[in-house]
Amino acid sequence: MFEGIEDVGSLTAGPWIYVVVALSVLLDVFLPVLPSGVLVITAATAAAAGSGAATGQVPGEVPDILALTLCAATASVLGDLVAYRLAWRGGARLDRAIASSRRLTSAQERLGTALARGGGALVVLARFAPAGRSVVSFSAGATHRSARDFLPWSALAGLAWAVYSVALGYFGAQWLGATWMATAVSVAALFAAGAVATYLVRRKPAQAEA
Repeated sequence: MFEGIEDVGSLTAGPWIYVVVALSVLLDVFLPVLPSGVLVITAATAAAAGSGAATGQVPGEVPDILALTLCAATASVLGDLVAYRLAWRGGARLDRAIASSRRLTSAQERLGTALARGGGALVVLARFAPAGRSVVSFSAGATHRSARDFLPWSALAGLAWAVYSVALGYFGAQWLGATWMATAVSVAALFAAGAVATYLVRRKPAQAEA
């Protein structure tokens, strides 16, 4: 019965998991293919398993749920900030790269309009959409959006994403047991949120224009 729990816990036991989570979340703004969300959910599943550690039935060295959330949120904001500053200083080369991509150009225009109107909620939505974080962070820097406009929303986005991801893993394990099945269901819920966020991000400009 606890074999699945032990497998999940063995992969996330020890303090090194915080380093791995932080690096994965920080770097996926540059490499959106990194499975940072999956890693956070897996660690949270192990954290849920820790609730039975005193009985000796599950691993005792599992991530702390609060520390994991803060680690993921902080790394998310730091990654956004690095991408923002790099794009800010990117100059003509980055401008040409954005101009050559219809997707980036559209996202850049959408972001500028949204932030100018105080609609920074777009930044939060984009954090859940596939590659949305990358597009928003680089576009904000490339268009020289004010840090006061961008960073507070980036912080809220990082915290919302971290809380949601950790909650999926933790409560999924509480309801389904700390097994790989629980992790798979939680990851599916994360992808579903990404699909909804993508739809809303694309829909917002159309509503604004109407």
